Amino acid sequence: MMYVQIPLGPLQTNCYVLANEEKECVIFDPGAQSEKLIRFIEEKQYKPLAILLTHAHFDHIGAVDDVKEKYSLPVYIHQDEQHWLTDPALNGSQFFGIGSISAGEATDIISEEGILNIGSFELYVFETPGHSPGSVSYYAAKEGLVFSGDALFAGSIGRTDLPGGNHRQLLASIDKKLMQLPEETVVLSGHGSETTVGQEMDQNPFLNGF
Repeated sequence: MMYVQIPLGPLQTNCYVLANEEKECVIFDPGAQSEKLIRFIEEKQYKPLAILLTHAHFDHIGAVDDVKEKYSLPVYIHQDEQHWLTDPALNGSQFFGIGSISAGEATDIISEEGILNIGSFELYVFETPGHSPGSVSYYAAKEGLVFSGDALFAGSIGRTDLPGGNHRQLLASIDKKLMQLPEETVVLSGHGSETTVGQEMDQNPFLNGF
């Protein structure tokens, strides 16, 4: 399988497209600029199977509806944020002076951790709250990848000053879930460059207590 990182929108939120050899793909966090994302998918002749959201903050959901409708896709979100998609007060857009951003309701609600199979894609869903109550990370074990959303970044961690954020909870999520993955696991974050579990274990100043 291969993945591509596509920064989208004013906050350059990372959308990821994970594709297999049959050109099927799943899309993580289509945050904005749907035309740019759709153009990429069309150029690659990919066949999207699903949209997977790590959480429902506005900068991760802005292109959901366009991409969903273009390809008739299911949308996955954790149950603790299923109502955030439609509510600019919950997803944070009304607080940033950029207008109201929302998306339609998700089709598939994640209620617990476990394996998620979509076509040939096998992903383990970890609940990693703290940045937001329903944050999840998607772990592709065979590929050695984890899509961490805004939980963990290269050299940093997610902010916890937005509604539902909890700093202590976020550190616990990172320690008990993400830091337990193999050190060579590539961490694909919601913003910035990729990193590895081992690199963050050794160098991330926010994790020195673990």
